[in-house]
Amino acid sequence: MMIEMIGMMKWSFLIMANIIEIKDFSAPELDLYARLNENQLLHYYEPQTGLFIAESPNVITRALQAGYEPVSFLLEKKHIETQAKDLLTKCPDVPAYVAEFDVLTKLTGFALTRGILCAMRRKSLPSIESVCANAHRIAVLENVMNPTNVGAIFRSAAGLGMDAVLLTHGCTDPLYRRASRVSMGTVFQIPWTFIDGDWSKDGMDRLKAMGFRSVAMALKKDSVSIDDPQLMREDKLALVLGTEGDGLAKETIANCDYTVMIPMYHEVDSLNVASASAVAFWQLGRRKQ
Repeated sequence: MMIEMIGMMKWSFLIMANIIEIKDFSAPELDLYARLNENQLLHYYEPQTGLFIAESPNVITRALQAGYEPVSFLLEKKHIETQAKDLLTKCPDVPAYVAEFDVLTKLTGFALTRGILCAMRRKSLPSIESVCANAHRIAVLENVMNPTNVGAIFRSAAGLGMDAVLLTHGCTDPLYRRASRVSMGTVFQIPWTFIDGDWSKDGMDRLKAMGFRSVAMALKKDSVSIDDPQLMREDKLALVLGTEGDGLAKETIANCDYTVMIPMYHEVDSLNVASASAVAFWQLGRRKQ
């Protein structure tokens, strides 16, 4: 195997650390970072839960705090004693593959954000009922496919009063590298799960059975303003947001209790889904007692 251990005495704080310098791109240990895509990582241990890649010290730290198990690190050599020091100290038995910036960029195909990646084991997804058990304000994402938008929505949801996030299976996985990075790690702080079964047939009924009134974010003639006092008085609300292009399915809108729009100016008819979610979360996350 053409990867070698770096002398431990060079980094005295890492006497027990498993630091491995990359010498050969073809080493199988690097497949997780260089040759497997997100979907292959998802199914890596099938039928058991798979893997995901977390990027940046902040995101990795939040994943560890949430109980996710690290498999290995990949980092820029200069960060061993800087940004990665705390992580490597906390995880001394986890292999840490290191190289210079140019080598890592060539290996992964992209420039690492703050120079560190971590392959981690996924957890089993909880049920809708367990995620929403104590929630009063939840976000439901219908077929939101852009990972940047999914990450931004999670960050807004965590910061602006949502208690949980539900996703249909047409959505990007929140644990995909770009989504979790854009979320700043909030995907590990707010409860979430995918809606199992057919969302259009029974998903809404399950929410109603838990006492939620559903709010479709959509432009319709009968849409009410997002600051409607009745909305603020609802004990439990599920805010339903649609895909970037077509928005919510007509069937979804028809099945919701409310259809809501954000008042706009200068003949602008709408915001993108990430921006609209932040406005909606800020307004409707403030439940009136």
